[in-house]
Amino acid sequence: MKKTVSAALCSAMALALAACSSNTASSTASTSSAASSTAASTNEPETTILIGISPDYPPYESKSSSGEMEGFDLEMTEWIFNYLNEHGHNYKYDFEELSFDTIIFALQAGQIDLGISGFTRDDKRQGIFSDSYYDSAQVLVVAEDSEVTSTNDLNGKLVGAQMGTTGEEAANGIEGAEVQAVKDANVMMENLKAHGIDAVVIDKAVADKYVSEGGFKVVGEALMDEENVIYSTEDHKDLMDQINEAIQAFKESDEYSTLTETWFASGTAE
Repeated sequence: MKKTVSAALCSAMALALAACSSNTASSTASTSSAASSTAASTNEPETTILIGISPDYPPYESKSSSGEMEGFDLEMTEWIFNYLNEHGHNYKYDFEELSFDTIIFALQAGQIDLGISGFTRDDKRQGIFSDSYYDSAQVLVVAEDSEVTSTNDLNGKLVGAQMGTTGEEAANGIEGAEVQAVKDANVMMENLKAHGIDAVVIDKAVADKYVSEGGFKVVGEALMDEENVIYSTEDHKDLMDQINEAIQAFKESDEYSTLTETWFASGTAE
């Protein structure tokens, strides 16, 4: 799935956060109230959790034709915070739209509390991870009329990947390929369809979504297997422990099966 970035790059980019944050947008008020409206009786003061999200990665998160954010990660987040509020906590949450690579910088700078945006576990990344909430893989996608059948055909070819992702890491491992890293996955896929690049490496669930809409195909074997997680920093360990409890309950619920079947072509993860 998504997402990795080096610690050195985080440090180098930290000063850019103030400028980036001026271009962000928070979630709708209804998203925040959805969690707080189910709060059980508690003496805890209300705490607002700010969540970084990059809505360019369907089916995890994207924007509808009306401009509203939608996707599995958003519905999962609502379920998690409703669960926490029903079990003695008092949270509300807001999403802040950022490019994916900026989410990591914002977390390290303390500007947001969580990253929920198709993240995958990566031990090279500074911070803490939740338990897995979905299993996926990085795969190779080409235009429907492409003659590329595997990574062996990409020597001297241009391969796209989203900047800061594990897809970029996997693409860099393709022998002889020239990697083009971009910020926006939607732009990358449009470029692939227009034959501006020869292939992309992207999350399987995202690939399945694009393939279902036509114009693309997945070729070859998976480049790496992955686990989707929520990402944060060490100072949010107590919150992450609570989230892990909620994730376990979520995966055991009927809603989990419903949402995975709704958003992912492969349905519930094994």
